This record gives sequence, C-alpha cells and structure tokens, in this order.
Amino acid sequence: MNQPSIVIVDYGIGNVHSVSSAILSLDYRRVKISKHAKDILDADVLVLPGVGAFEACIKNLCAYHLDEILNESVLVLQKPILGICVGMQLMADISEENGFHTGLGWIPGRVVKLDLPKPYLVPHVGWNNVRIIQSSPLFSSIDKDCHFYFDHSYYYQCDQRYVTAACDYSHLVTASISHKNIYGVQFHPEKSHTNGLKLFRSFFNAVGQC
Repeated sequence: MNQPSIVIVDYGIGNVHSVSSAILSLDYRRVKISKHAKDILDADVLVLPGVGAFEACIKNLCAYHLDEILNESVLVLQKPILGICVGMQLMADISEENGFHTGLGWIPGRVVKLDLPKPYLVPHVGWNNVRIIQSSPLFSSIDKDCHFYFDHSYYYQCDQRYVTAACDYSHLVTASISHKNIYGVQFHPEKSHTNGLKLFRSFFNAVGQC
C-alpha cells in the first residue's frame, strides 16, 4: 500500500509539531507541516490541529487565506481531512466562544460552552471514556470501551447523524464527527498514547486504501 502524502496545516496556532511527531512515530514518512497553497492542494490527506480560542484560530486561518485554500481542497477536490480539538470546531457554522464567530461551515452545527453542574469542572481536562456511536474509519482498530485525552471548554453541537462518538461528562458531549470526507475529534489523539496512535493509523490506512 502506498503511503499517503500528509499535510498538517500550519496557521500559526496549534500543536503542529506534537501532531507531526505522533504521525512520524508510526513510520509515515510523507508528512509535511505547511501553510502553502501548493502543498495543501497536492496532499492526499490533511490534518487541521487547533489549540486555544476559536476566534484567534479562525482569524489566523483567514489571515493566511487558508479558509479559501481549504474550501477548495476539502469541498471541491474532496480531500480527506481530520480536525483536532479547535481544528474540529472550526468546521462548524458558528462558535459562541467569547461572542459569535463564523466558522468554515462544513458540517452544520455550532460550538457552545460546556454548562455543567458541580462537581464537573470546566475546562474538561484529562482522560475520558469515549463511546463509539457509528462506524467510522477513525475507530476501526479501537475497542468500543476506549479512552482519550481531552482539553476543552466548548463543544460541537450538531445533528446526531454527524456524531460518530461521544463522551459522558455530565451529559453526552460530542467526541467525534464525520460527513463524507470530513472528520473531526474533540480529543487530542497526539496526547492519547496507544489509542491516539491507533486512530491516526486507522485513518491514514483508510485513506491509502481509497
């Protein structure tokens, strides 16, 4: 099987090097961190990481004109993409974090604050079990009773047909979504040890088979 060419989108915010290190540890060698249009358009698969506030992330993305490049790559050329944490949230129509901010609008939904009773803490930081709800290439080699590392105060609220996994944190919180060639996870696979590495490998292997 040919290895896919993987581009981790660099828009000035995000743990791109941690994500790159995790993927490289799986012996994928065609991995590049880039914000250049040609690299993104030539890639077989894209990864969109994210750390911090939605507003800063979407502003940086637009400042580099990466919103336009990603729309062409993902919506027109139908390249598979995996969004991580805020990288997934950027795929929503709107975020309510510190005001209202327009997202990429790839999967209908909105990003809303975790409004939880005591003793649940916000942000939601640490390990949590993830319940797989629908079949997805992301979880093809992962046990149904699995756990991943989370770090977030907001979550993706959308139609259940797009939700492939959820975690229980007072109520069911969206843990992963997908629609056609678009995938996203709220947790950090690059910080989730074995399960995170399995998720990356399952995703890239699925892309390679296609």
